[in-house]
Amino acid sequence: MSRIAITGATGLIGRALQDSLVADGHRIVRVVRDPRGAAPGDVVWDPEGGTIDAAGLEGVDAVVHLAGEPIGASRWTEATRRRIHDSRQRGTDLLARTLAGLEQRPTVFVSSSAVGIYGDRGSEALTEESSHGDDFLAEVCIAWEQAADPAREAGIRVVHPRTGVVIAKDGPLIDKVELPFRLGVGGKVGTGRQYVPWISLHDEVAALRFLIDRPIEGAVNLTGPNPATNLELTKALGTVLRRPTLMPIPAFAIRLLYGEMGETLATVSQRVLPTRLLDAGFAFRHSTILAALSAAFGRSVSI
Repeated sequence: MSRIAITGATGLIGRALQDSLVADGHRIVRVVRDPRGAAPGDVVWDPEGGTIDAAGLEGVDAVVHLAGEPIGASRWTEATRRRIHDSRQRGTDLLARTLAGLEQRPTVFVSSSAVGIYGDRGSEALTEESSHGDDFLAEVCIAWEQAADPAREAGIRVVHPRTGVVIAKDGPLIDKVELPFRLGVGGKVGTGRQYVPWISLHDEVAALRFLIDRPIEGAVNLTGPNPATNLELTKALGTVLRRPTLMPIPAFAIRLLYGEMGETLATVSQRVLPTRLLDAGFAFRHSTILAALSAAFGRSVSI
């Protein structure tokens, strides 16, 4: 039985990870922002103010850092951009420096990153060895990963799961497209040829636990083994929801509605491969986008 600290424990991935670990008898230390909602054993922190209850982290076996300002919640104003960047860079730096200064340091620091680090790459196959992009999200991810350096320099094993779009009923993709698809007005975005780096919620949690337990460090892509285009995702979602997918959405309409944020998340193409996970022997439960969507909606679909 291990004692594992989690930031972002109330988010989609954090809740699922916590439930999975608790079911196997592990003890969870939630790292929370609001002291009023803190339960006994929680660690309170303020990433913006640079404070954290370091004593509460003494002796934890692992730390999984998932916290960060959502990137798809609203248009990217300058203020939103700063929050997205600073919540990741400052929070990670605070945690890394705190862990480095503990008397009883954790064995591993699983510090989140994202596939946004690769930028818009068309149909190029992207592995952990691929170069970084140069757009806003790539810059955020680079700073995010570098902020963990104090923990690395202190001898803690640091892993950066570069997560793709998590496929879940309440996930960041489904919550935006489910309604129009159910109304029969869903369809591909733009040409539909852009790749969507997806992963099922089950496999995301299983992969995070895999990274906690295995002697892996550095960047690891957390995406499904069979990348899907937007068109393939559209057809799979139509199959699962039993709805037509004949209403293509022009890319300019996405920009009008959601600005740069919408255009980036809907039209950027990233054909990301989970090379290091597969090489390490990780077994995916959901290896296709249809399987992941079927699981998300609890539907039995012939695959």
